[in-house]
Amino acid sequence: MTTFKTAESPYKSDNTASNRCGFTLMNNQVGVIVAEVLEKLPNVTITHLPSMIRVDGQNRFDVVYADVDEAAGEEEGWFNAAEFEESMSTHYGRMVHLDDRTIMFANPEDAAEYLDFDLKPIR
Repeated sequence: MTTFKTAESPYKSDNTASNRCGFTLMNNQVGVIVAEVLEKLPNVTITHLPSMIRVDGQNRFDVVYADVDEAAGEEEGWFNAAEFEESMSTHYGRMVHLDDRTIMFANPEDAAEYLDFDLKPIR
């Protein structure tokens, strides 16, 4: 009897935390400006693709609206959560919109205070 051994799949399941979060932006004028602002952050990687811009971060990063306003040469208040949502298509991690910024969190526990998420076990 011959026995065969199957090679380990490169697509196996891995449930360890990646500590990554991010989103994709449309590759248009607004998306390019947001990417230019975020690529200055030390824990963010920007990948320009033909039809979109991928933004990936480690642990947490903030999209500060005033920074985008300045980079776009617009008056304060031009860029906001609605403008951000219009330019963004998908995201992963936890996203929290505040009046002056959008915060991306890799782990829900880090966003607990914003999400009204109680970390204490129920007995």
